[in-house]
Amino acid sequence: MNGEWLIRGRDGRLSVYLTSDEAVLCRAERTPGGPWDPPRRVGGDQKVRPTVAVGQGADGYAHLTSWRPAGSGRAVLVHSTHFRPLLAPLDWAPIGHPDKKGDATDTPAVAVDARGRAHVFVRNTATGIGMVAQKEKGGWDPWRTLEARGVQGPPVAVAGESGRVEAYAAAPGAILHWRQAEPGAVPVREEPLEAAVRPGTLRALATSPEHTTLFFTDDESGEVCAWRPGGKPVPLLAAAGPGPVAAVRCELDGHDCTLLAQRSANGRVAFAAYPTEEETAGAWWTESGPRLPDDARVALAKDHEDRVVAATLSPSTGRLLVTRRKDEPGLALRAWEEV
Repeated sequence: MNGEWLIRGRDGRLSVYLTSDEAVLCRAERTPGGPWDPPRRVGGDQKVRPTVAVGQGADGYAHLTSWRPAGSGRAVLVHSTHFRPLLAPLDWAPIGHPDKKGDATDTPAVAVDARGRAHVFVRNTATGIGMVAQKEKGGWDPWRTLEARGVQGPPVAVAGESGRVEAYAAAPGAILHWRQAEPGAVPVREEPLEAAVRPGTLRALATSPEHTTLFFTDDESGEVCAWRPGGKPVPLLAAAGPGPVAAVRCELDGHDCTLLAQRSANGRVAFAAYPTEEETAGAWWTESGPRLPDDARVALAKDHEDRVVAATLSPSTGRLLVTRRKDEPGLALRAWEEV
């Protein structure tokens, strides 16, 4: 999975997206803060590969992309929009292939601009990046190949507070970055960052009207670093585990903070918080919850009362565990519950 698979819909209900062998599934709260419904299939009866990317627009709608088999050695990217957690998402609609045709290449990434248009990024067979965007009045623009070479692992995409879309990808010794100069424009490549980035550890978050912040693990030092284009990366703390961090902005004791979470090397969830865009203030991990399977993923969001919610999902077991922040100072969490 790519993107924030735990999201709050515009009606306040939380949803999670997960994969099975032939489908993408969705689980949602029956009422905000209430019990969860069983999984429901996304996109109708069409079969898709066990991969999904999720992006959410300012309107609260979720945009999903996946790969649908299209014959021997062939696949096509498909897209669906989910307007409300308790409504069925739209059927999967094909949006093509970055190489016009061929097999699935890698996990896509999706971001949604201020006008509600999805932008899909995916690695092509030449280890570059292909991109396709929705038209404002329906349909999709032609596929474009962005300037890139040697991309390792899936890209990540994010819409800044301005609504302009940005994308990041790892390459040997560098992080590549593309940004829209203005809403609706094709993202263009900016100055890359020289970094020993560990592929598969990228996570992007809008952190101010001017900036998005990219989190990644430095492959040499093993530290989680924060980078805003135009500046230098700042080491935050040693990575708790091998995968990417989950990240969310939230208010803690009256302060605008960025909260990170990661499955630690010993299997629990580690949390760390610091004042947003003030990485030099320092951060440290605090572990919580039970020991999780090796494939467990971690996500962060805010619920209908703007309380931090953390979720873990294990594809091998299907177990979904959820906790919320208590109504007390600091980052005290309720007991983890299976839903």
